[in-house]
Parts: sequence; C-alpha cells; structure tokens
Amino acid sequence: MNGKRIRREKLTIRRMIALYQQRCPQALADREHYQALNDYADKRLDKCVFGEEKPACKQCPVHCYQPAKREEMKQIMRWAGPRMLWRHPILTVRHLIDDRRPVPELPEKYRK
Repeated sequence: MNGKRIRREKLTIRRMIALYQQRCPQALADREHYQALNDYADKRLDKCVFGEEKPACKQCPVHCYQPAKREEMKQIMRWAGPRMLWRHPILTVRHLIDDRRPVPELPEKYRK
C-alpha cells in the first residue's frame, strides 16, 4: 500500500524517530535499533486494515504493533511530537488534522 496518506505517515514517523535519536547519545549509538523500528512501522502501515482511511494510531481500534514496540513508539511520539512543530510544521499540522478524522468502521473481512 503506497497511497498519499500512508506515505505521509511514514515520513512523519521517520522524522519523529530522527528527532528522538538526536536527543540522546545512546539513541545515536543504536542506529540499527531505530532503523529496525522505522522499518517495522513502515511494514505495519503497509498492512493497515483501513488503508488510506486510517485513523491516527492512538485512536485506532486495531493495535497492530507488538506491545513493546507500541510503548517505545509512544515514548518517541510523546517526546518528538511537540518538537515537530518547529522542525516540520507542515507535517505536524497535517498530522493534527488527520488526528481529528473520524474513526472509520472496521472493514467487513476483519470483523469477528
């Protein structure tokens, strides 16, 4: 899946991880870990059941991240989110607008 919205989400996550890495020396030393986390996030976005209509991850009824990676991503977003406004204002505003989107109904094939 490579629609406009998914590409923008991937870019936002990449930029947030990069900001977070700049913040602490041990994060810089562990580049492979953060590259693997970014690759994991990209893979999860590619497989999102909502596709281009996806809600913000924190509002999504389907949590597709493994619990440990989800917690790590929440920590990164909590730290990098406010700083994104100064470094990447357009991405930040687009993300905030996407955050206000209503959560779509789960596609039929994924309902129990």
